[in-house]
Amino acid sequence: MNFEEKKFPEGFLWGGATAANQIEGGWNEDGKGVSDADICTGGSHTQNKRITPVLEEGTLYPSHEAIDHYHRYQEDIALFAEMGFKVYRFSIAWTRIFPTGEESEPNEVGLQFYENVIDECLKYNIEPLITISHFEMPYALTEKYNGWAGRRVIDLFIKYCEVIFKRYKGKVKYWLTFNEINCATMPQGNLQGTGILNEGSVDFMNQVDDPQVRYQALHHQFVASAKAVKLGHAIDENYQIGCMLANFTSYPLTPNPVDVLENQKAMRISNHLCGDIQVRGAYPSFSKRYFAENGITIEKAPEDDEILASGTVDYYAFSYYTSFCQTTDPEKLATGNVFGGAANPYLKANDWGWQIDPSGLRFALNEIYDRYNIPLMVVENGMGAFDKVEADGSINDDYRIDYVKQHIVAMREAILDGVDLIGYTPWGCIDLVSLSTGEMAKRYGFIYVDKHDDGSGTLERKRKKSFFWYKDVITTNGANI
Repeated sequence: MNFEEKKFPEGFLWGGATAANQIEGGWNEDGKGVSDADICTGGSHTQNKRITPVLEEGTLYPSHEAIDHYHRYQEDIALFAEMGFKVYRFSIAWTRIFPTGEESEPNEVGLQFYENVIDECLKYNIEPLITISHFEMPYALTEKYNGWAGRRVIDLFIKYCEVIFKRYKGKVKYWLTFNEINCATMPQGNLQGTGILNEGSVDFMNQVDDPQVRYQALHHQFVASAKAVKLGHAIDENYQIGCMLANFTSYPLTPNPVDVLENQKAMRISNHLCGDIQVRGAYPSFSKRYFAENGITIEKAPEDDEILASGTVDYYAFSYYTSFCQTTDPEKLATGNVFGGAANPYLKANDWGWQIDPSGLRFALNEIYDRYNIPLMVVENGMGAFDKVEADGSINDDYRIDYVKQHIVAMREAILDGVDLIGYTPWGCIDLVSLSTGEMAKRYGFIYVDKHDDGSGTLERKRKKSFFWYKDVITTNGANI
């Protein structure tokens, strides 16, 4: 393959991705309200973070300062521009616009902040890609309605969407409605994805769960997403509004037909349920049996089916970090993958137990594109790792370069397979607070931030070895990796 053949398509959107609650800080500044993320303590890969509706004095809440992007966004975006970003995916904190979600008028200071961020991106010809809801919502709505379990939240969300769609018209083209919406198919998705806080939930990774409530909340998000797509298109016909799912690619652990069927069942619920509704506009046939067998009844308003059918997305975005194996063998599950399922004997894992599988990304891209035939974006992909700052100040993260390189090769192969892939925004292009563990030690970025799990640090930014490598990747449009 020669140099030209190695290049990605003309106009391919290279960039990076972050989320407001994991980078901004300024959690109670300039009129911002308390979000669900703000009541979660720090944690680590050995100790789960906790949910504390009443903040504890002397306890670290990572989102409260994060990496202080709220005051340093100009410096950070300048570094993204130095790498050559074509696109920057970030999220808007709902609580900066409507602190409790129920105000009659938006918070102008919050609106202006994001306008400043957008303008800073445009100054460097970086396309903003905005996630409207990325694992945070006003805690006031959790208290009053149990988050998305309350149907009233749909209208409040659409009011929020209308404000930002109108405010940033002409400056933003790409939007995502909900981050990793399919995480609500799992118990951890309660507070994280749907703002549900069931009585007794303290351990973030082991929340009290009611599948009926959780799937009803997910239905409300489907309706809200579809209404947002329709509203956005009405406000600006140039808006491209996508869905965003966490990709849970999995394989049968063995060729035993029961493992094959177990894997099909897992893929259908974890991936295809949400994708089918947001892309095809209707609940898939397999959902009926799943709901019946799990005692779930989705309550719909008379207009819901029509809303879902008419509010389908323009493109499909997803995260990809790892893959899984499925089996019915309880002994294999007992020593399985950190995310559930069984460990894949052919793969190595990182320090957090995430197995590394670049081929799984090619598999996912092909499967998703075959199923939906709309443009795709990989909007999260990366490797959390312990990074060491050397005596001379350098950070030699060759392991991260190797991880991202292998996944870029997989994307190139998928494009050659015929997939319409339009962008790639690796997760945590700058170090940020880990969602699952609430720690800084699990670093993803091409840019190092001097911030640590005890809250200490100067917040100084340093370019890692991967910074310069990724810059060359972008400069050559993927030819030099």
